[in-house]
Formats: sequence, C-alpha cells, structure tokens
Amino acid sequence: MDSDPPIVEIWTDGGCKPNPGPGGWGAVLCYGDVERELSGGEAATTNNRMELTAACEALEALKRPCRVVLHTDSEYVRNGISRWIHGWVRNNWRNSAKDPVANMQLWQRLLAAAKPHEVEWHWVRGHSGDPMNERADRLATAARERVAAG
Repeated sequence: MDSDPPIVEIWTDGGCKPNPGPGGWGAVLCYGDVERELSGGEAATTNNRMELTAACEALEALKRPCRVVLHTDSEYVRNGISRWIHGWVRNNWRNSAKDPVANMQLWQRLLAAAKPHEVEWHWVRGHSGDPMNERADRLATAARERVAAG
C-alpha cells in the first residue's frame, strides 16, 4: 500500500476593484485528472484579504492530509506564510514595529488550514500567461463582479 499522501496542486488569486472595495477570490485545485474550482467574494474588503482567503478556502477544502503545491501571485501571501509568520508568532502577533499584524485572523486561519498538510508555497507572476493562474484570476474577478452587482 502506498503511504505517500496525495499531491494536490492549487492555484489561488484574489483582488478588489477599487482596493479597498468589493472583492473576490478564486482557487483551482487539481488532483490527478480531477479539478475543482472554488470562489467567493465580500462587499467590503482588500486585495490582501482576498488573496489570503483564497489560500485558506483551498486548503480547507482538502478532506485529508495532502502534499500541496500552492501557487499564488501574491508575494504578500507567499512571504507572509514562509518568512514573516515565524516572527509574528514568536512576538505574539506583533510586527517589527510592535503593532498588531494586519489580517491576523486570516493568517491564523491560514496556519491552521496548512497544518495537516505538507505545503510548498510557490509564487507565480500574475498576468504573465500561466493558464492556471489566469483561471484563478477569472474566478476571482467573476466573484468580485457578482458581489459588486449586488
């Protein structure tokens, strides 16, 4: 029996227009030949909150521990989860200026969502032709437009 956890590839995106304003997030999850799209939005939010929400929602959608390769075009998400978060946790969720970390609840949610999995965080340049990143962007844009339309 193969004991290696399954490998899931995820592409996430989020955005607002204007920022802050109505926002949307999107995620594409791929496991073998199976693909799943997720999206949602909020009437009053920020780009960074939508980028974080996309990653949270995608990881929370996984039903069992997995090896995950998560692609994001947000340097904020990638740097936050792979570099800055260690200091934030060590400093009781304070940043280097000793102020509370912005979006702390979403960062805590992302840590919890990632915990059961082995996650590799990959940054991909947005709007550079990566088909799966463009797909996640289209999902986020459609969700934002639905929210903005009321």
